[in-house]
Amino acid sequence: MLKRFLIYAWPVLFIFGMMAGCKKLDDINHDPTRPTESTPAFLLTGAEKNAMDYLYSTLQNGYIGMHYAQYWSGNSRVGDSQYALDENNNTALWNFLYVSLHNLDKIITLNNATTDNPAAKNQNAIASILKVWLYQILTDAYVNVPYSQALKEGENITPAYDRQDSIYASLISTLEQQITALDPAQPTFTSGDVIYNGDVAKWQTLGHSLLLRLAIRIADAQPEKAKAVIEAHYQSAMSSNANNAVFRYLNAAPNKFPMAESEREILDFFVSTTLVDYMKSTNDPRLTVYVRPAKTTGLITGLEYGRSANDPSRMPPNNYSYPGTRMYADTMSGILMSYPEVAFILSEAAARNWAVGQSADMYYQTGIRASMAYWGITDGIDEYIASVPYTAGEWKNVIGTQKWLALYPQGFQAWFERLRLDFKKPNGDSLFRAPYSGSLDQNVPFVPSRLTYPLAERTQNAEAYNKAAGDIGGDTKASKSWWDRQ
Repeated sequence: MLKRFLIYAWPVLFIFGMMAGCKKLDDINHDPTRPTESTPAFLLTGAEKNAMDYLYSTLQNGYIGMHYAQYWSGNSRVGDSQYALDENNNTALWNFLYVSLHNLDKIITLNNATTDNPAAKNQNAIASILKVWLYQILTDAYVNVPYSQALKEGENITPAYDRQDSIYASLISTLEQQITALDPAQPTFTSGDVIYNGDVAKWQTLGHSLLLRLAIRIADAQPEKAKAVIEAHYQSAMSSNANNAVFRYLNAAPNKFPMAESEREILDFFVSTTLVDYMKSTNDPRLTVYVRPAKTTGLITGLEYGRSANDPSRMPPNNYSYPGTRMYADTMSGILMSYPEVAFILSEAAARNWAVGQSADMYYQTGIRASMAYWGITDGIDEYIASVPYTAGEWKNVIGTQKWLALYPQGFQAWFERLRLDFKKPNGDSLFRAPYSGSLDQNVPFVPSRLTYPLAERTQNAEAYNKAAGDIGGDTKASKSWWDRQ
């Protein structure tokens, strides 16, 4: 693992590319705003950190992901809970995910240009696996996106947008190829990899696990393809929390968790009644980890999702609960993928009668226990599972609610799963609510199906933008992903 005093790479964004570097604190004696010599290790660190910083920032995860998953609701700034997308936050998410992709692609380019790096094959495979992770987030958030013509610096600054179904097919194929290319007997990254410290076997496990994520997301669009992928890879996917893919932040600036509040109190978000009331109704032991008591009352009290700050009946801010202190800790990890998600994928696969070795109920219980273990919960687990039993006839709602709880605080992944499964409470009652004070987007009264393309795409890549918008039924938040059949 990287030494704790390592400074992670700081990305420097160019028009469509970036260079990144990292040095130990005691080695830095140059202008930090200038890019240093690029090496695969430096570029990998920069790509991992840059992606996690934006996927877990208050501006992207907080105002978009956690809102659309309906985990949180806005405090004074409620428009985001009413689907008024902040274009600066949206553009930053798009740009910096592509920045990370450029970093990863640069690793492959550098390695392919030399014959004296014996670790090149494994390094390229690791970079390619991370590219799949980021491209899936991009296409799930925006639907059709630049893919096959993207990342071609100096060749094509107006790339076409690829269809989401073709992107998914390519991502699945790429992962299968890169898993095979990885060789634990050959050299790998000796530094720079914050997630797995260059452990090739763990990267293989992650590759198999990401294939499960890709496959389950297309379960309703291409069920036979999804079934084949999951049945082929589930035995090699994550089998415990020891396999979790997380980016470990440090207790030192500038490498603290993006939503760390040690240097400032974060007052932007309350936890929603959607989350609080459901967790209370089942006596969920994770509640006191996910949520902190209100300052005035000492009680855990959620705020109705999208309730306006101007609502005269709304209580003063200190009467509502902020997210739990662990959510805002300096060393909170950025989660790429964890075992609870894998267990719930396999539970759903079993519920669909696919051959995955165990019953849906067994995987369901395993997913709950793994989530509890991740958050350090040891008491009351058996009683909790008994109170939320698996029910085959309601598998979509039962698995959906528990997977949603286990994905906290992965706002984007939870939002995608909310769209894909369209689940309710296990008893069939609605879990999610439309914004309390109304939606600010007439196209999406209940939940956005996607993010609109950044405004700059309309002018800087107009021809490709217009075709992409037409192909998905219009550049609105109501246009659905190809896999969203609910």
